[in-house]
Amino acid sequence: MTRKSAILIAASAALLSACETQKSASFLGYAEGEYVLVAAPYGGSLERLSVARGQRIEAGAPLFALEQANETAARRESEQRLRAAEAKVSDLSGAQRTAQVQALEAAVEKAIAALDYSRTQLARNEKLLRDGFISQAAVDTWRSAVQRNEADLQEARAQLAYGRQSIGRPAELASARAEAGAAQAVVAQAEWKLDQKAQKAPAAGFVQETFYVVGEWVPAGKPVVSLLPPENVKVRFFVPETVVGQLKMGHTVRVHCDGCGEDIAATLSYVSSQAEYTPPVIYSRESRAKLVFMVEARPVAKDATRLKPGQPVDVVLQ
Repeated sequence: MTRKSAILIAASAALLSACETQKSASFLGYAEGEYVLVAAPYGGSLERLSVARGQRIEAGAPLFALEQANETAARRESEQRLRAAEAKVSDLSGAQRTAQVQALEAAVEKAIAALDYSRTQLARNEKLLRDGFISQAAVDTWRSAVQRNEADLQEARAQLAYGRQSIGRPAELASARAEAGAAQAVVAQAEWKLDQKAQKAPAAGFVQETFYVVGEWVPAGKPVVSLLPPENVKVRFFVPETVVGQLKMGHTVRVHCDGCGEDIAATLSYVSSQAEYTPPVIYSRESRAKLVFMVEARPVAKDATRLKPGQPVDVVLQ
């Protein structure tokens, strides 16, 4: 073997070794969790705590409830006001009382009967006038009676139509309906406030921490329970400046931790654009080796439960 061949073989071996090292580069990191802090927008005494630390719960499971006496009373009051407003609308929308309408209907029938009688008498007297038995004045009297009874019938029918209409004026009825709508909105608001005093789990996961015990006063907006959904677990590690340019979103890495069994596959979800631990003066060829960039990767939810926040891990870039 010539010296030139030996040099080529040695160089090839060194290159393959470097490629293999680069292909399986490993970096130290740790697991981290994005906690969901569940709080009520209104303060109150903690009346019920339905979960404990370390417990696994499903989405929608009850977490805690604050005392609700004030909100319950407010909802009851708003419901009573709504019923009063709806009764007012119903009263203004309806016609007059049944007895009044019946009396107006009877008046119409009476006017019809009177008109029929006067018309019959007018026809009879007109025949008697033609036969010469009565005077023209008698016929004129019944003709006037017919006209009067026709007017009475029109008035009675108008009174009946008016009695069957709603008793409220249009503007008054519109105002009553607006009041009923406002009362309905107040009821919805009271029910929302009441519901907010009892919180449920927004997602499935583990109860990481409870911050109050039953009987303690919980200020408005203060978290009572801390949840960690599996999809909120991520791995954070740091890579040097020479590697960060090769990383892309969606790239797959392998995560190894002590006692976790097989390596966990994770997907890169974030690559920082700013360097950590940067030199205080200027960048130089020597100082660039000190630059590291934060990278985050998220495992699938079924494997994320094997990682605990703060647990050290080794991340292998494939």
